[in-house]
Amino acid sequence: MAPTVVITGAARGQGAAHAEFLVDRGYAVIVADVRDGEGESTARRLRDRGASATFRRLDVTLEADWSALAAELRADDAPLRGLVNNAGVLRHRAIAQTPLDEWELQFAVNARSAFLGIRALAPLLAEGGSIVNVSSTAALVGSSGYAAYSASKAALLGLTRVAAVELAPRVRVNAICPGGVATAMNDDEPAGGSSSSTPLRRRARVDEISPLVAYLIGDDAAFVTGSVMTIDGGLTAA
Repeated sequence: MAPTVVITGAARGQGAAHAEFLVDRGYAVIVADVRDGEGESTARRLRDRGASATFRRLDVTLEADWSALAAELRADDAPLRGLVNNAGVLRHRAIAQTPLDEWELQFAVNARSAFLGIRALAPLLAEGGSIVNVSSTAALVGSSGYAAYSASKAALLGLTRVAAVELAPRVRVNAICPGGVATAMNDDEPAGGSSSSTPLRRRARVDEISPLVAYLIGDDAAFVTGSVMTIDGGLTAA
């Protein structure tokens, strides 16, 4: 039975690219998302290629949804290899114009979801299992209009480091910080935003982030935990 990786926000964008890359390397994937139609379509497309891919509706902000997924995985008795906390939302607004509910939404999806996911699924991960938290270069550099997004993604880095210490040596936990990725979430990003330009003079394709995720999930990263890795075309080096 192929080792299973749960990927949140996997109906489209980076999450879907990660799912595609991982199944090509022999993993089974659970495409977890609230976008039912797109999620089912992504899983079906992967199955049509001969992969093991299942869509599960998961609201990452709800403790009950994570508990239900954990119970289902226990019942299936499938070997769980990894969790990719990829789900995220971005709202661009100056601090003075940011309503509290918008601030709390970004923390719920970008940070609280990873806490819930780690707490629910870490006990099910096999020895040598891996958790990858998808943060952002916005957690590392300041940019006007990104207060809630930047703060929530920075919180994810703190969670990563603590989880890496608490779950060692059985499970590894790392974070990646993509920047300048062409996804639907960034379609409305204003010029001069945190990922609008890189020294490589283009945004990344979603599939260019996936090899780093696969590396951190796999055995080649057996001595890597508690790390924060940028993958940003040089954005944070400039």
